[in-house]
Amino acid sequence: MTDFNGSIEDLLAACERSAVHLEMRDGYALDDPVYIDWQAGLPIDPAARWPDWFDAMSATTARGVQVRRARVISEPISAYIRYEYDVTDGLNIASGEEVRWLPRRQASDIALPGNDFWLFDGDLLILNHIGGNGEWLGVEQSTDPATIKLCASAFEAVWERAISHADYRPA
Repeated sequence: MTDFNGSIEDLLAACERSAVHLEMRDGYALDDPVYIDWQAGLPIDPAARWPDWFDAMSATTARGVQVRRARVISEPISAYIRYEYDVTDGLNIASGEEVRWLPRRQASDIALPGNDFWLFDGDLLILNHIGGNGEWLGVEQSTDPATIKLCASAFEAVWERAISHADYRPA
């Protein structure tokens, strides 16, 4: 495995068929100014707050690339997951992603990898490294077939059980 110095937006631009993203934490970047604004009750326009991400994702899905995001979450949900849920329509869904939610208690028999990840076109894996307090530590690239197989099968197992964003009601 090697460190990756590019951006996820670059990988989305190069993606040809599919990108899947598995998130398994109940909080990320708790010091993020947008999250802090949301906690303060300020209105959040996701496309305006993250225009580069929104444009990159919109361009990717407009090319016909299927982008799926699955979130394994604890219930009752954390404040951060409530925030993610609240911005998902305006950011993820509006830019063409499909999003599903899986309560953690329904994932006990799924072999999950130790890190969140992106998998591009089924053969390029980007592992996200997150610290214990949700701080971003970086990413690592892998083309190892066994690791890719584990991550791909974990994602598909989660996706199969997960609830679509349109139908999920946070507990």
